[in-house]
Amino acid sequence: MDWSNIFPILFALLLAVGLPLAFRSLKKGGQNKVDELYQHLQGIGVKASVLEKDDSQEKTKRKRSWGQRLVGTIKLTDYNIDSINVIGVASQYGVNYYLDFLVNRPSFIGGSKKKKTKMSTKKSSLFKGKVVDIEWKGDDFLAQKLNFDYGLKDKLLQADLSALKGGISIYYEPKHEYARIRTAYFLLPPDLFEGIDIIADHVRSWY
Repeated sequence: MDWSNIFPILFALLLAVGLPLAFRSLKKGGQNKVDELYQHLQGIGVKASVLEKDDSQEKTKRKRSWGQRLVGTIKLTDYNIDSINVIGVASQYGVNYYLDFLVNRPSFIGGSKKKKTKMSTKKSSLFKGKVVDIEWKGDDFLAQKLNFDYGLKDKLLQADLSALKGGISIYYEPKHEYARIRTAYFLLPPDLFEGIDIIADHVRSWY
């Protein structure tokens, strides 16, 4: 049996069956995630409101890569984070959700190109060890600012970082006049929300 010919066929069948199911799940479950997050933010005292589907601010941020969909936006008031996009990413294996914490700034347009910046962690042991240190890598200017903010480091180290899964990544989006701080979808405890808001403050000066 020639497996080299069968594998592409099996993969195509997996895509044909899995993706439509994933997109249906994304459409059904996405709004639930937005509502759940909104209620949670209200519960921890964060001033927030859900933007309507036809809101122009949401529309400008709706274009994403194939398989990735904006399922809702929550607008914040009086924070360095301007809004939170709930993003669903569908694949043949199902749907994963992410949070994009947006920092709006018209001055992001143009200027020098800035690199993706990502938080990396060091654990006390290889398997299931406690996070004992945090380091930011990527854009030299932003990474240095974040690494030298020891108050931020202490706040993040005291929090339960396991909910972040893939960590924290920061992307510069000059075309859309914002930067976004991405994490896996989770219901932020107050200390982690404060930590991400501090990161957003540093991002605001990243231009």
